[in-house]
Amino acid sequence: MRNSQAKEILRLEKLSISYGPIQAVKQVDLTVREGEIVVLLGANGAGKTSTLKAISGLVPCKGRILFNGKDIANRSPEEIADLGIIQSPEGRQLFTDLTVEENLRIGGFTVRKKAEVQANLERVYGYFPVLKERYRQVAGTLSGGEQQMLAIARALMGNPQVLVMDEPSLGLAPIIVAQIFSIIKEIQSAGKTILIVEQNALQTLKIADYGYVYGLGKVIKEGQASLLIQDKELVEAYLGK
Repeated sequence: MRNSQAKEILRLEKLSISYGPIQAVKQVDLTVREGEIVVLLGANGAGKTSTLKAISGLVPCKGRILFNGKDIANRSPEEIADLGIIQSPEGRQLFTDLTVEENLRIGGFTVRKKAEVQANLERVYGYFPVLKERYRQVAGTLSGGEQQMLAIARALMGNPQVLVMDEPSLGLAPIIVAQIFSIIKEIQSAGKTILIVEQNALQTLKIADYGYVYGLGKVIKEGQASLLIQDKELVEAYLGK
């Protein structure tokens, strides 16, 4: 449940994104508070991933993206990652020819102190013990579930203030999905703020604090996750039965 007293860490004001003549995101306002899991839901093509890309500096946008009160709209991805917003992207985008540990150490490129990188490495191995078992294994030879764990762990290596996740359950078997979502909740419990785009709406709403539902590039509904999941009409119309 959203804590209205928690610090507002991320705010979008009138965010708009266009690809040529096509406007993918239209005047979106949303907020993320410290320590929350916030989920963006809706049909494919509704503008959710474009929103994450704008936050991470991957696509140009109009409007404001306020992070800890400072406008970071249209800054470079490197600057945004260095400030503390790090994304685990859709499709994982691992360095498949490198080992598990090499991928993780690349994820820690924004961390200046060697001892802190090592501490982060041990922390992510705590979340994902299978990665520690396979630290010398080439990433491209991991199973789909293990690759997704590696993508999340790599993002965590940079000590994000906001962990952004795009479709963490995509293409995974239900038993692995349940495991991934359990770990996401554990990461939140350790103090991380998490913003997720996810097609598995019902599973995500079970662990989220607050949700925004997109339709045709706009936010058409928002509210406490515990209330959105009870809205049968909304679930059937926008989130899948």
